[in-house]
Amino acid sequence: MRIGVIIGAAPTDDVRLDAVIKQAIDAENAGFDSFWTPHISSRGSDALTTLALIGSQTSRISIGSSVVPTYPRHPSAMAQQAMTAQIAASGRFTLGLGPSHRPGIEDVLGLSYDRPAKHVREYISVLRPLMDEGRVDFEGEFFQVHADLIVSDRVPCPVMISALAPRMLRLAGEMADGTITWMAGVNAIESHVVPRITDAAFSAGRPEPEVVVILPVAVVDDGSAGRSQAASLFERYGSLDNYRRILDVQGAEGPSEVALVGGEAEVERQIRAFADAGATEFVASVFPVGDDAEESVKRTRALLQDLVGKV
Repeated sequence: MRIGVIIGAAPTDDVRLDAVIKQAIDAENAGFDSFWTPHISSRGSDALTTLALIGSQTSRISIGSSVVPTYPRHPSAMAQQAMTAQIAASGRFTLGLGPSHRPGIEDVLGLSYDRPAKHVREYISVLRPLMDEGRVDFEGEFFQVHADLIVSDRVPCPVMISALAPRMLRLAGEMADGTITWMAGVNAIESHVVPRITDAAFSAGRPEPEVVVILPVAVVDDGSAGRSQAASLFERYGSLDNYRRILDVQGAEGPSEVALVGGEAEVERQIRAFADAGATEFVASVFPVGDDAEESVKRTRALLQDLVGKV
């Protein structure tokens, strides 16, 4: 199982553009397999632009978006921007996308969040032909697109979906290269996510899908302090329907219960459990605990760095 880090998922993260680029370069130098960043409409820089810059300043590490919302961006625009990022990264970029959440799409942007699974299915039906073949002719309910996208230095680009619910997992298995999860505990990965997406991919004759698990992580001696900090930083995710449902599958009351917290041996045990559950990649959103935030983050990253290539 690959080991990566994500910057931007925790409210304590420094999401200034230069800081994110530096942290990606540091992650590559530290030997991590991957570096991810989300696209948050209310905070930070555009994810795909940031990742294109990171791709041009790194040489080995895989990079990806987790995730870019689909509703505000037409699939033809997403395809062109993703392909640009892939060229800049010399083939190391993965496009992670998803419908986001009803409050952010309807209440904030004033767009319809009608039938997100069908919306994403049509979105991928437009996006993938443009990226893979340079042309699409598609007539659907949400999109009617007849377009060319000629990119002479085209590089194939994996596409992954933020799939958690059964319909989205089926879609990810049938049409995408895998799923990127957030707030999904190990039981939910093993009993809910992996079987559904794998069965869908097999039925569609597609390769075995990637399952990228992203969760908050803190190596700390005082586990209760770590859980309390996780609750303070991440509990808002428990109020969003998509995450609430996957937390219910796990049997967790809130995000603090799926965060990986404890000493080095305990966190390592939890990470290895995800590999046993079928995850192909574990990505840590490192959060600080205690008065010395820098030392806390350093301790957690040291463990993660030591696990690269060993899980």
